[in-house]
Amino acid sequence: MGVEQDHEAQVFGQGLTFFHLENSVLSALAIEYALKLTGLYWRGRRNASRVQVLRNSITVEILPNAFDGFTILQLSDLHCDMSMPAMQQVAELLQDLTYDICVLTGDYRGATVGPFEAALVAIGELRAKLRGPIYGVLGNHDTVRMVPNLEMMDIKVLMNECEKIERDGQHIFIAGIDDAHFYRSDNIEKAHATIPVDAFSILLSHTPEIYRQAAHAGFKLLLSGHTHGGQICLPGRIPITLSSALPRRLGSGAWKHHAMDGYTSVGAGSSVVPVRFNCPPEITLHRLQKFRQ
Repeated sequence: MGVEQDHEAQVFGQGLTFFHLENSVLSALAIEYALKLTGLYWRGRRNASRVQVLRNSITVEILPNAFDGFTILQLSDLHCDMSMPAMQQVAELLQDLTYDICVLTGDYRGATVGPFEAALVAIGELRAKLRGPIYGVLGNHDTVRMVPNLEMMDIKVLMNECEKIERDGQHIFIAGIDDAHFYRSDNIEKAHATIPVDAFSILLSHTPEIYRQAAHAGFKLLLSGHTHGGQICLPGRIPITLSSALPRRLGSGAWKHHAMDGYTSVGAGSSVVPVRFNCPPEITLHRLQKFRQ
């Protein structure tokens, strides 16, 4: 709470990058007016509501046999209170999906400061459409004050901690860290502390910027978001900015670093301005597969 109060509206400095566009009201207004002047704003709004379902297969050698085919639904960067048309589309898509657990990789609120009640209401409406165990982490748009409400919805918020998932006497581990991008409140060592070295483990992090630390800690899979894939991209899905300190190849989709698989979701919602260009919003189904020679 103290770290939030000191830094939550800071535009320059703090965190892994120097300039924080999401904290600048003037920048948001400038982008919106520029898009309206060019006649692109409403097209961008329509693009932002066209959420698609993507599927990602992950082949793992050490995956326990009982988890072959285990499917994870990832929802990221919902920004619920400023992305309502997209949230309505997400709610419709959820009805036809089959999965074993759901993970929420942060940024539930549109703004980075101020009220969060509207975001919680929208999350509650989506929660009613979700099945099975749900795990989540906080993002740089979220406040720790949201955690009690999220957990009252039976969403297990992982704050530098891990949980064991069991199936037919076998198990894997899922860990989550607090925001590493802006508040720098992550602690990967603590999150991994109780995970056996030879176990299959998943790390949930709002940002993929900690990919090096996650791989060296021994995590086998990193699921993240934050970048929005750029949100406003040039043709060919080339992001103008990822607002992150990381290689561009990690900015969206599946990737690998050393022995760790990773996936960066472009998110279902939109931030700063509720528009998207050349970067469709997504929800993602990750299917774990046992590697067989």
